Amino acid sequence: MAVTPATGKPSSRDQKRAQFARYKEDVKERGKPFYPYAMFHDTVMSLVVVSVIVGLAVIWKWTAWAPHHSGLHQGILGPEYTEPADPGTTNFVPRPDWYFYFLFYLLRIFKWPESVFLGTVGVPTIALVLLLAVPFYDLRRERRLLHRPVAVVGAVLVVLSMATLTWKGATASEALASEVIADVPHWVKAEKLPPKAVPGAKLFAVAGCTACHTYLGVGSSNLGAPDLTSIGTRNLGIDFQVRHLKCPSCVNPGSPMPKFASLGDKRLNELAQFLEASKGKQ
Repeated sequence: MAVTPATGKPSSRDQKRAQFARYKEDVKERGKPFYPYAMFHDTVMSLVVVSVIVGLAVIWKWTAWAPHHSGLHQGILGPEYTEPADPGTTNFVPRPDWYFYFLFYLLRIFKWPESVFLGTVGVPTIALVLLLAVPFYDLRRERRLLHRPVAVVGAVLVVLSMATLTWKGATASEALASEVIADVPHWVKAEKLPPKAVPGAKLFAVAGCTACHTYLGVGSSNLGAPDLTSIGTRNLGIDFQVRHLKCPSCVNPGSPMPKFASLGDKRLNELAQFLEASKGKQ
């Protein structure tokens, strides 16, 4: 056994080996090792939980489906679905479940299209990696919290940040569309929109169009949705814009864009006027 000259005590490597040897002896005398026993029990329990979830999903689906596949038939665990979603609504603001409020608020902080990935993937991933890496950069064997400053500070910061973001997300204003509406005067000025295009600009803001499209840097690009800042330069025409809004896949086969026919002809025409007047910054 190696001895440290200055202290006359065993080296740290020998201490670790001796401690591990004592651990193995304790396992033999008093219990079973984590692998494979505890890991096997965790695996079995996980399979049980997943099986229960799958079973409940099957019961819900098939009791709600049979015998009347009306969509509103009440099954043992509830209806298959309720009223179909209306993509043309202007008074409903979707909100996530409470455990996603922290991401919901991160999106309000990183609201620019270029930073959406950083807010939704980058920051949470970095925080998770730092938390999972605690056992690798804090190698102390001391179990008392006061003697584990790195682990304690890391855990406290994670809990506080998650709690703060969750609270801010829960208390955030419901009128999220108002943030986009606030940009409408800027749109009008930058694009030199005529008065007849202003109602369509406001409708574009409240109808959730910026959830998939970008306009003068506002919104986010999803499913390949194009930027509409200068869509008017293509001179597609009011009739084309209205037909496309009513049934995108009819005009552009394969388009994932939902139908907005429920907005009605008047509002569809307003949107079309706005899109055709959008020629880019003037």
